[in-house]
Amino acid sequence: MLDLSAAFDTVSHDILLNRLKSRYGITGSALKWFESYLSNRTQFVKVNVLSGKKDLPFGLPQGSLLGPILFVLYTSPLGDIARHHKLGNHFYADDSQLYLALRNAESKGILEKCINAYRDWMIANNLKINEDKTEVVLIGSKYNLKKMTNFNLCIGDQIVKPSDKACNLGVIFDSELSMSAFVDQKCKACMYHLRAISKIRNVLTLEATQALVQAFVVSRLDYCNALLYGISKQNISKLQRVQNAAAKVVLKCRKFDHVTPLLKQLHWLPVEFRIEFKILVHVYNAIQGDSPVYIKHLVNMYTPKRNLRSESRLLLIENRVSNKYGSRAFVNCGAKLFNALPESLKLSSSIVQFKKHLKTLMFKRAFKDC
Repeated sequence: MLDLSAAFDTVSHDILLNRLKSRYGITGSALKWFESYLSNRTQFVKVNVLSGKKDLPFGLPQGSLLGPILFVLYTSPLGDIARHHKLGNHFYADDSQLYLALRNAESKGILEKCINAYRDWMIANNLKINEDKTEVVLIGSKYNLKKMTNFNLCIGDQIVKPSDKACNLGVIFDSELSMSAFVDQKCKACMYHLRAISKIRNVLTLEATQALVQAFVVSRLDYCNALLYGISKQNISKLQRVQNAAAKVVLKCRKFDHVTPLLKQLHWLPVEFRIEFKILVHVYNAIQGDSPVYIKHLVNMYTPKRNLRSESRLLLIENRVSNKYGSRAFVNCGAKLFNALPESLKLSSSIVQFKKHLKTLMFKRAFKDC
């Protein structure tokens, strides 16, 4: 995970406009519009009195809609460098990730060459990698991680040692993908807000409390929960306890009241079902062509070699896996969960209908004994 120093502030307007023209074919009045948008910008400081204005020949407006988009277009050649070195990559504004499977000693060298090629490109384009904040995480089983002793990356003059865990867009990845640190972070943040809401619960209406809990607690429970499929029962229980506490705050119940009727009354799916719900929504969107390309490529329809009745059942290819990591991967768990759905649900006409009927199905499964 590469960290850039003051990324948005150092973008060259001349390089950006040239890239929009040469790489993306933006010319004429459209290019002049971008030039007008970027030019004649100034900044000043106000501390009791105003300072003089200074021109801004570099940088993109932060907090704008166009800023992150223009930055991604500006740094698009980095994707070419990663593909040239046959590395996987993802970019989200100024957050950059490189990843590959370490199969032998040469893999480390390939990664170093790619990162240093990134570094050279950034220097030529007014950007800079912050080596001190760049993180490397080795992910694998305990057995394989023991083999990777003394794994250090050389980035310029800096030696970067592997971290036990790293935060990526708010998700904490640990070296064994247990997601325990991420779950603990979720629970801590949720309980902080839940305690604050509980202190003023007596002066809130039911509707207001539900809105607050949804905004500050449930939204955090659901954030990136598709990554939590197949994690330990202990971690699922931690998240479920948070949801149970939230339900009791909303409905003004006591600490030891039975929680299942409360979840049913609020029409909240338990945590484990919410995880499966999110994965299935991603799968449906990928099949309909409404997902990013890198997710579409993970969803493959099953086509029998000869005409069979299963051909019309909308089945996905399920790969055989020999370890827990493979079974948790989206390409495998998504196919498994989708194939188990009723055919009528798979053939839903829209995402709205799919989510409506999917929640009804999961609600019946979650509360079948109530």
